[in-house]
Amino acid sequence: MKYRFIDHTADIAFEVYGSNLRELFENAALAFYDAFVDTSGIGIEREVGVECEGEDVEITLYRWLNELLYLFDTEFFAAKDVEVEVEEGDGVKASGKLRGGRFSAEMVKVEPKAITLHKFRVEKTDKGYVAFVVVDI
Repeated sequence: MKYRFIDHTADIAFEVYGSNLRELFENAALAFYDAFVDTSGIGIEREVGVECEGEDVEITLYRWLNELLYLFDTEFFAAKDVEVEVEEGDGVKASGKLRGGRFSAEMVKVEPKAITLHKFRVEKTDKGYVAFVVVDI
């Protein structure tokens, strides 16, 4: 399982899984797009590069999702294919390639307003990583 949606009043919440950080960030992107837009009608028209960094994995994943929200809001862009490299060292850096295209208003399931820090967390488990994300709608 890559991710699952969780019932949450007035927001959308999802739990994301990855055997490593790369997979966690990729699956977080797929969950984000699946929550808000019907990607079945979107072709792979272009590739968009996204980079972000933070002092730890949680902040970097939070910033990653905010970059996706920015592209969603400003360019009406949704990805169908995602590749991410995550580097740990002096902080955490994520560099990704999003492949997808523009969506129309009819394809939007619900409009996201903000990625929240409410209950936001990333945990290391014996199987990899789990992240819990709440998005204000």
